[in-house]
Amino acid sequence: MMKRIAFKMFLNEGCKEEYIKRHDEIWPELVILLNESGVSDYSIFLDEETNVLFGVLKCNNELAYENLPLHPIMQNWWEYMKDIMQTNEDNSPKSIKLEEFFYLQ
Repeated sequence: MMKRIAFKMFLNEGCKEEYIKRHDEIWPELVILLNESGVSDYSIFLDEETNVLFGVLKCNNELAYENLPLHPIMQNWWEYMKDIMQTNEDNSPKSIKLEEFFYLQ
């Protein structure tokens, strides 16, 4: 079953262009990992007024998605991104899961 997942993260002030650049050059091995973990239709939006990033994706393998933080490629990506985002002690982005209240197909 396909599940939609949404969350918000926090971009550091003045880092918009660098964030865009890094995602324009996303590592091929990270794309493969995400795809193999059942992630598809993944978008990230920025509210420039607050520097809040809003991510939304579809996932058909929730267990594989939840295990992404254990993968070295994901950990390396977090290390690469930590200077432009608010992060936790393990370098993962500070994020807040969002509950879906409405969906119009």
